[in-house]
Amino acid sequence: QVQLVESGGGLVQPGGSLRLSCAASGFPFSNYAMSWYRRLSGKVRELVATVAIIGDSTNYADSVKGRFTISRDNAKNTVYLQMNNLKPEDTAIYYCNAQRPYGLGPYFSWGQGTQVTVSS
Repeated sequence: QVQLVESGGGLVQPGGSLRLSCAASGFPFSNYAMSWYRRLSGKVRELVATVAIIGDSTNYADSVKGRFTISRDNAKNTVYLQMNNLKPEDTAIYYCNAQRPYGLGPYFSWGQGTQVTVSS
């Protein structure tokens, strides 16, 4: 059974940093590209960042380029999202998932996500 467990969210002031983690199980983690998505209040879930299978290639939404860094540890079946210089518009629930190629979206059902709130 696939499990995706996100953690590391919280309340942070604008300009602050957070590091999100996603522990994956139930599938061969090192065979899949992995992504972070987020859902802003009242909006659809959007793709934030993707990391390739061995971590040698990454892609980011324009809104987070230069501020967020996605990485993975295949030995720990974990994907991370380092978020710096956070802005109020980054407030959302953040989710991870295995990523289908060619922009076809996620493979699996969603985990519970982790709430990130950026506010002074």
